[in-house]
Amino acid sequence: MTNKIVLAYLVYLPLALGLTLYVARTLFRNGRVFMLDIFKGRTDIADSTNKLFETGFYLMNIGFAMLILKVDQGTIMWSGADTNGVPQLVMSNPLNTNQALVEVLASKLGGFAIYLGFMLFLNLYLFFRGRRKARAAQAGVTIGPIVTA
Repeated sequence: MTNKIVLAYLVYLPLALGLTLYVARTLFRNGRVFMLDIFKGRTDIADSTNKLFETGFYLMNIGFAMLILKVDQGTIMWSGADTNGVPQLVMSNPLNTNQALVEVLASKLGGFAIYLGFMLFLNLYLFFRGRRKARAAQAGVTIGPIVTA
């Protein structure tokens, strides 16, 4: 493992974890209002459910951040044969420059940020869906799936 790969890990991990913490805290601090509305002001069940969603959010996102952690150390390529006909293999290292390091980090963090955004919107959808069903139940209306033609 090269020093640049270790450096990439040392930069990526705190940034990915910090981004996850920020998004989770923002989402679930503000999501509490929806939970209170869904559960008709019952703070005990609203807070418990919100905490369970938050725990699942952390597990999924930190797990995904760890899953995409690996930085490719390079590939073995054939560069032809020497004068004796022996195959020559060379190792290409994608992190042989600072530019390559920044590009790999930007790609990994950018992909992770897009994934976090998707998870944020999924959670918001679930909050709004729960709120809509709770309000419909209060009004005595049954809401089924939305079907479009």
